Amino acid sequence: MTETRFDVGMTCEGCANAVKRILGKVDGVTDIQANVEAKTVVVTHADSVSKQAMLEKLQKWSQASGKSVALAS
Repeated sequence: MTETRFDVGMTCEGCANAVKRILGKVDGVTDIQANVEAKTVVVTHADSVSKQAMLEKLQKWSQASGKSVALAS
């Protein structure tokens, strides 16, 4: 299993739940921890899951919601 961290401009639990719902649909994702205060999301997933694929799904939500999304450095 691999962990990937995203910086997400979440402002409420509604945002966090949307992110969890989106990433939860990705095959191979086993756990999603969203922290609204820290504006971070940590995804535990199979090695076969592409960070870029997850980022693209979050970017679609970002465009609709106006929230920022990036891979954490």
